[in-house]
Amino acid sequence: MKPLIEQLPLSDNTSFVARIHRTPNFEVNWHQHIEYELILFTEGAGLSFIGNYVGEFEVGDVFFLGANVPHTFKKSGDVITSAIVVHFREEFWGNEFLNLPESKEIRHLLKNALHGLKIKGKSKQLLNALITSLEKEKGFRRIITLCECLDLLAKQEEFDTLSTQEVKEVNNKNRERIDRIFHFTMENFRESIQLSTIARLADLSIPAFCNYFKKSTRKRYIDFLNEVRIGYACKLLTNDTSITIEGACYESGFSTIANFNKQFLKVKAMTPSKYRKVFSLRQL
Repeated sequence: MKPLIEQLPLSDNTSFVARIHRTPNFEVNWHQHIEYELILFTEGAGLSFIGNYVGEFEVGDVFFLGANVPHTFKKSGDVITSAIVVHFREEFWGNEFLNLPESKEIRHLLKNALHGLKIKGKSKQLLNALITSLEKEKGFRRIITLCECLDLLAKQEEFDTLSTQEVKEVNNKNRERIDRIFHFTMENFRESIQLSTIARLADLSIPAFCNYFKKSTRKRYIDFLNEVRIGYACKLLTNDTSITIEGACYESGFSTIANFNKQFLKVKAMTPSKYRKVFSLRQL
């Protein structure tokens, strides 16, 4: 299944979109769009899937995604989830704006955004205020505030680059195949997934599939699958104090506690028990 190509509405009085999405309208399937996306989470928590990246999101997190980067955000359980989402096209300022000498840093930022960016540090705090105000701004002040957001990101460069997957044209046949693989994985990661099953889904032999996935995403399929499972386990460990480490292991799709601990350490650089303890201390 290829990602949904989302068409984003504009009114006669706006050149870009800035609005709140809240449960149940928050949930969107694996999708992509030509607009750049700046998103601030204001409620809830869950998993983010951006290109070939899998990670967590929580209140206050900010992401900046480039044009045509496939993505989705899955909330945890029944929690209310909402975000302020800003969408704009590269040429909404006019065709010459980004070619100006003064726009050099912005051009570099937009190029980095093709891998998906998760904002951190002081920039994250400053963007929380800017994006919150942007959702309510009217007239030319909207453009000024958006420019302030991008200028902050471009100058401070306080972000982690997320996906290593190359962004390709929407109609590319390889994109359709990799998106079909991602969609199946997100829907079935808590079950046992055999390489033969996922290779058959991709209409490839097992060796050909392994080579294809590594070339397309720069990681092995089993590593991608483990990242999805560990991300889900993290939400179980932090959202449900009654669940045990062993329970989180099996609920997230691992068949042995030894492998779960090994993969958790590999992905998060700490054990599941330490992760839960660190998270609890952060909430104090």
